Amino acid sequence: MGFVRSLCSFIVFLSSLIVVYGQGTRIGFYSTTCPNAEAIVRTTVTSHFGSDPKIAPGLLRMHFHDCFVQGCDGSVLISGPNTERTAGANFNLRGFEVIEDAKRQLEAACPGVVSCADILTLAARDSVALTKGQSWQVPTGRRDGRVSLAANVNNLPSPSDSVAIQQRKFAAFRLNTRDLVAVVGGHTIGTAACGFFTNRIFNSTGNTADPTMDQTFVPLLQRLCPQNGDGSNRVDLDAGSGNTFDTSFFNNLSRGRGILQSDHVLWTNPTTRRIVQEFMASRGNFNAQFASSMIKMSNIGVKTGANGEIRKVCTAVN
Repeated sequence: MGFVRSLCSFIVFLSSLIVVYGQGTRIGFYSTTCPNAEAIVRTTVTSHFGSDPKIAPGLLRMHFHDCFVQGCDGSVLISGPNTERTAGANFNLRGFEVIEDAKRQLEAACPGVVSCADILTLAARDSVALTKGQSWQVPTGRRDGRVSLAANVNNLPSPSDSVAIQQRKFAAFRLNTRDLVAVVGGHTIGTAACGFFTNRIFNSTGNTADPTMDQTFVPLLQRLCPQNGDGSNRVDLDAGSGNTFDTSFFNNLSRGRGILQSDHVLWTNPTTRRIVQEFMASRGNFNAQFASSMIKMSNIGVKTGANGEIRKVCTAVN
């Protein structure tokens, strides 16, 4: 019986590793086949970041959108009619040129070795580090998917989602509430188009629609996002610190300065508020949880071994 219990415990342990690291991914996957792979990606991202710092949140968001649709297989990178890139939720994704640049360099150094899915995962990590966040080791070994359909883009969180809906969408990928709050904390960098939240700052008479927002903050948003505008203007999701990966996003939530409704409710919900308060109090706790949650997220539905392919270019299947 003791042996059986030990065997069962070992199986549970292995199962937990599969959930966290994916089947077949591991740290240092390219150490012998393409030893400079991570350095090439990092240098490429750094170069583009130097010209346009907004590329960092773009790459982080793109990685999230890739993983939540058919897993982290680089399918969001494929271009063409009716691909994921054409779905409404992906209209404003940016950073494709960074991934293509890195892919060209990797194909020159190590032809047919490094997947586009891994490039995107590494680029997201490097984007956080470049904005003064904590880096982490990325398990690699993903292969690229061959299917990209706009019709499959149906499980991405929406700016109007309640905590319950967000929890359900994350739980579908074995991500818990701490993962949810940490990943949403990635909004400490980046912007949102006015059209996603003007319903919170204007009602039919032009006055504030959401009294739970900081009323001293609303006039600033109204100037940046005029009611008669087309909604395309963009504002920082983390007011006052939109280019630095820190905990001020959570401080803003506590002050009623969450821009998106889906962010704001993380403070009004008692369960998520406790996690927000923890991250507010300790940047170290937030950084550690973010890294852990990103590792879990980046191994959703990964393709390894004989599944998928290594694309020659990231915008098209072989």
